[in-house]
Amino acid sequence: MEHNKSLLWPQGILIALLALGATLSIAVMMLLRPNASEAQSNQRININNNLVAKVGTQKRIEGLKAAMLTTWQQEAQAKGLGYALATRFQGAVIKEAKLSSNQKVIALTFDDGPWPESTAQVLEILKQNNIKATFFVVGQNVKNYPDLLKRVSAEGHVIANHTWHHWYHFMNQQAAAYEIEHTTDMIYQTTGVKTNLFRPPGGIMHNGVAAYAKNAKYAIVMWSSDSIDYSQPTVPKLIDNVFRLAKPGGIVLMHDGGGNRSRTVQALPEIINRFRKQGYRFVTVPELLEMEDKAQSLIAKKK
Repeated sequence: MEHNKSLLWPQGILIALLALGATLSIAVMMLLRPNASEAQSNQRININNNLVAKVGTQKRIEGLKAAMLTTWQQEAQAKGLGYALATRFQGAVIKEAKLSSNQKVIALTFDDGPWPESTAQVLEILKQNNIKATFFVVGQNVKNYPDLLKRVSAEGHVIANHTWHHWYHFMNQQAAAYEIEHTTDMIYQTTGVKTNLFRPPGGIMHNGVAAYAKNAKYAIVMWSSDSIDYSQPTVPKLIDNVFRLAKPGGIVLMHDGGGNRSRTVQALPEIINRFRKQGYRFVTVPELLEMEDKAQSLIAKKK
């Protein structure tokens, strides 16, 4: 029996040690659990802080956008791009300015942009020659290439409306309103310029769009000299097309977008040089209309 008792002592000690170990494990877990809760709490705080930071960043971005738009508007007004049309031109169809033959001015206009490569190339040529032109832009292209239109505005050119989709088919009043007003709004949102000049795609006057523009008091700007560059003529032929009907007060139609305009880009320097050799200087469409308005006012006073 004594021998059996002596064997029980180590077993008792072992059981006691096991119990002590279990107790210590539970205690450690109890100590760690608050730390885990604290970690989870910290994680929730970090997530909330991140959300707050994102909201704050978004507000700063929106504020920056608003400030940039205000700056663009101020720059546009300072450069004279915030122009007003004389009453006689509101809702009128204009193919050229009525000027005397000694007023040798011409307006270069470009349709269907902004467009990758060709718009920037046209802008570079105009900049090198210190010429301001008028760009009739397509709304969906403005949406796709806003930086190009910002450059057009920043370099002092006039921006005008050429519908959203450049469609030719008949449109009811609601569709026509969308085509024109959505484009005008996109131009304004992008550059701060609110245009009141409109050119119908293809020069089509009877598909509902021009009628809406006239009722909305846009000036319907057509052309007196057509390069016919959309048909991809040779460069010499394109140049001849421009000069065939060119005269003082004229409006020249070319394209910087809507397709491959490499021939227009190639022809443009020679077109500029030839006009200058003939004694012309270059003006924008609003400048052209202002000149006509002054000339007509003088005639009226003399009567």
